[in-house]
Amino acid sequence: MPDGIAMRLRKFLQTPKGLLLLILAILVALGLPHEGLGVAGPGVAGAVLFAAATDSVILRARRKRWEFPDGAILTGLLVAMVLSAQQPWYFTAITAAVAVLSKYVFRSRAANVFNPAAFAIVATFYVFDTGQSWWGALPALAPLKQALFIAMGLFIADRVNKMPLVLSFLGTFYLLFTVTAFAGEPARVAEVFRTPDLQAALFFALFILTDPPTSPVKYPDQLICGAIVGLVSYGVFVGIGAAYYLLAGVLAGNVWEAWRRVSRRFGYAFPSGIGAFLREISPWREGAVRRVQATR
Repeated sequence: MPDGIAMRLRKFLQTPKGLLLLILAILVALGLPHEGLGVAGPGVAGAVLFAAATDSVILRARRKRWEFPDGAILTGLLVAMVLSAQQPWYFTAITAAVAVLSKYVFRSRAANVFNPAAFAIVATFYVFDTGQSWWGALPALAPLKQALFIAMGLFIADRVNKMPLVLSFLGTFYLLFTVTAFAGEPARVAEVFRTPDLQAALFFALFILTDPPTSPVKYPDQLICGAIVGLVSYGVFVGIGAAYYLLAGVLAGNVWEAWRRVSRRFGYAFPSGIGAFLREISPWREGAVRRVQATR
């Protein structure tokens, strides 16, 4: 390998995005043999290729140059590691492409509004009726490998400075379910304390909830956001029992974070600023702004 390429690779792997890509690759390598290379492999490959191709074309059109779609590859891996490996590979691939597209459709001036993987999995659930096994959390593997997954998750969460967000979510989430269990409905909520839901919650908290573009930076905001995500996830689970209860929670947290950023930047007040906020995150915001400027 040429020295220049090796140096750029080393620098990339020292960044949070590069480290996360390496960690997810390790988890995939650990989980694939159990799921079956011929079963889960096509979904992983399809998700990564469809996500990378979609993002590469968009980046080329927007910036007039080819760029390495590292963020899209991460998104594709997350989608593949959450969705069931037993479903058709193209369900996973299409979901990954939808995830990348959502970054460009739903965004404020600062960043994309929704976590791409979470948005796409929830959206395509109603199209493909996709299942979620969260096999990337290694729920069926030996405790030592699960401990490795947790250690790597804690490392990356600390690296992106999101530990208050993780702890706030987990504390709120499990407190609500514990209270429900002691209030007389233990059988109704017992599964969240067991495999694979337990590992799914940890994977979600460490790798999805901590997405830097869609999560708060300051600790007080992280504590609030984590509590919102935990509350909504709990509400969706006990209210409608949807398989995507964790992902619904993070989407609610994304909306709150987008509102917080927009209101802080422009001084919108609640509820009078709702219309302005919706215009800010609208898929047609940039086109509308250009049309207004053209009339001046």
